[in-house]
Amino acid sequence: MPDSSTPGTTHSSTRSDVRPDDGAARPAGRRRLVVTDVDSTFIQQEVVELLAEHAGTRERVAEITERAMQGELDFAASLRERVATLAGLPVSVLDAVREAVVLTPGAAELVAGCQARGWAFGLVSGGFAEVVEPLAASLGITRVRANRLEAVDGVLTGRTLGPVVDRTVKATTLREWAAAEGVPLADTVAVGDGANDLAMIAAAGTGIAFRAKPVVRAQAPFALDGRLDEVLDVVERAARV
Repeated sequence: MPDSSTPGTTHSSTRSDVRPDDGAARPAGRRRLVVTDVDSTFIQQEVVELLAEHAGTRERVAEITERAMQGELDFAASLRERVATLAGLPVSVLDAVREAVVLTPGAAELVAGCQARGWAFGLVSGGFAEVVEPLAASLGITRVRANRLEAVDGVLTGRTLGPVVDRTVKATTLREWAAAEGVPLADTVAVGDGANDLAMIAAAGTGIAFRAKPVVRAQAPFALDGRLDEVLDVVERAARV
């Protein structure tokens, strides 16, 4: 990985020789809170697009998603527009979508590495709790925040419930979880790929763009393009600066 001693620069890792963390116990050191985005970060897909496939609107939804992640559209408005195309889908499609989700290489190892170090870990998503919560539970992750789809009589209405998890909510979540865990903000880590992640990346002690859009890569202190568990290497290197 390139040297990280120059403050304010973006560091990219595409190394293939970074060994996955084996989850072995490490010296305690400073306790951290690691928070990652979910869609296109912790998992390889965009869940709203997987749902839109069942509604026949995937192409339209994918275009809106791309523009939102590039920072060209307001996230909350774009989410409402995308979710509206899902109206009428039976909630049973969520089972198929959960089955279709694929973890990003290194995601499970990142969680295991954090757990071995005694660090807190959370997922914050502009996607949907119906998919994120079961995934988190399967990995022993207890801190989760995501949007929730509205359903009536077993059918999606095309709306979400409650405030949209936008960039402001993501940054607020990072601060709330840090306070709850007793972790100074300087010892927090935020990881994401899209414009919706910029505020939490800026708020964190260590902000990392992961396989990110250009607007995110340009603003994040660190950038990774390989495995997700390389986050551990970045945190350890940054701590020595």
